[in-house]
Amino acid sequence: MLALLHTSPVHVPVFDALRDEEAPDLTLHHLVRSELLDRARTQGPDAALPDITAELAAAARAGARAALCTCSTIGPPAESAGAALGLPVLRVDRPMAAAAVATGPRIAVLAALESTLAPTEALLAEEAARAGRTVEVRTVLVPGAWERFEAGDHDGYLTAVAAAARDVRDADVLVLAQASMAGAAQRLRGGPPVLSSPRPGLRAAAHLVASAPSLSGLRTM
Repeated sequence: MLALLHTSPVHVPVFDALRDEEAPDLTLHHLVRSELLDRARTQGPDAALPDITAELAAAARAGARAALCTCSTIGPPAESAGAALGLPVLRVDRPMAAAAVATGPRIAVLAALESTLAPTEALLAEEAARAGRTVEVRTVLVPGAWERFEAGDHDGYLTAVAAAARDVRDADVLVLAQASMAGAAQRLRGGPPVLSSPRPGLRAAAHLVASAPSLSGLRTM
């Protein structure tokens, strides 16, 4: 079983559909905690660490062999919590970051939420160092996008993201920093490759579950 830690319910059907395509035998256990993002935005990502740890520990006790965090903002504390618990935890944007680094040195990151920018930049730097590559990362905060997302205007949200992506120049690859942005890639034609996180993240997490050892030694916090 794979636990998925979300900060919005919109991700549940997206990852259910991807599971059906990528790993139909995989059982998903969805954990939706929107308040974790609110806390991370106002107090910093580490403020959410205690509750993240509790959620992941409960998921492991329920039978999860690994976890996927689908929120870019709380990805770093989620990985830290997993390491402390002895539970394999993958942030959904890590496979995407590795692919971006492999694609080219000039990386443009688009985000709808400012709190996503720093964790994404740090992740790209980490993956670049792991690959022995030098990258130049630029960030673009898409104006008005998050307000549309919070209002439930998903089409307007993706339209704003796609419009901002079309304005990017001199980039080897575009990174859609948040999982909720994935649909914008389908609205873009030509130009540099556009990477999103849900599919590669789910695919990597499925492999993580398949290779995960027994969690009988899970540490309690």
